[in-house]
Amino acid sequence: MQTTIKSQAVFTDVGLHSGQPVRMVVRPASAEYGIWFRRTDVVGVDPLIPARWDAVTPSKLCTLLVNDAGVSVSTVEHVMAALAGCGIHNALIEIDGPEVPILDGSSAQFVSAFIARGLQQLDAPNRALEILKPVEFREGDAWARLTPAETLEIDFHIDFADQAIGVQDKQLNMANGAFVRELCDSRTFCRQSDVDAMRANGLALGGTLSNAVVVEGEKILSPGGLRHDDEAVRHKMLDALGDLALAGAPILGRYTGHRAGHAITNKLLRALFSQPDAYRMVTCDEQMALKLPGVGVKPADLRAVA
Repeated sequence: MQTTIKSQAVFTDVGLHSGQPVRMVVRPASAEYGIWFRRTDVVGVDPLIPARWDAVTPSKLCTLLVNDAGVSVSTVEHVMAALAGCGIHNALIEIDGPEVPILDGSSAQFVSAFIARGLQQLDAPNRALEILKPVEFREGDAWARLTPAETLEIDFHIDFADQAIGVQDKQLNMANGAFVRELCDSRTFCRQSDVDAMRANGLALGGTLSNAVVVEGEKILSPGGLRHDDEAVRHKMLDALGDLALAGAPILGRYTGHRAGHAITNKLLRALFSQPDAYRMVTCDEQMALKLPGVGVKPADLRAVA
């Protein structure tokens, strides 16, 4: 069945790129509502923004949603990954600024709050998006692909010149709480040179060594080092899950990303939905539901993080 969060969860921090304080409240919602953002700080225009692939607009270094009135919310990928990874299908996210709070740079605090409050089953069957044939999007040497599979699988490859990151590959079946156990605490990462360039262009104003893994050559500059030896590729998988959640339903298929980022994953979804014979919506029976991310997640799945 579809789910929502049992009671509201409140998050306060700054936006990663804006550096501005923000308060965000994730509230329960009814069946068939989906995921929507509501800007509580705007007046005179429509404040509701759908968490949907066709509301994404091009943006540097994050996923940006914009409604028909031009009202936007950015850096939604970490909270979207947490909702998908915890199996939450319906929620209203009220936010008093243009950017989701960065917290520790991962999804862990979102996940911890959602698990603590618990899920409420709703009186409507859940549906999933089944991939029927391969769909791919390429841009230069970066690409992403969706292919048929019985569960959601994510396979990611990254290749960075910095020795602290280098070449990393990871594959995961996302069923049975794998996101919570394996990915949710992995933080966003960047090079020190990227930080300098972003700040020169008015970005990453809220970034610190506490909410991002910053590297320089072979050095990890963030105190405490890495949470995982392959934290970088795990975070890219986290981002991919958050961006795939904008499909509007859990995906049954294999996502493969090669040097892919937010824009490429969104363009992949656009390519998918432009081919009606490449997918179908299916009502989940009990066996199918067990294959979805978030089913059976429990507090013990959330590992202790720094």
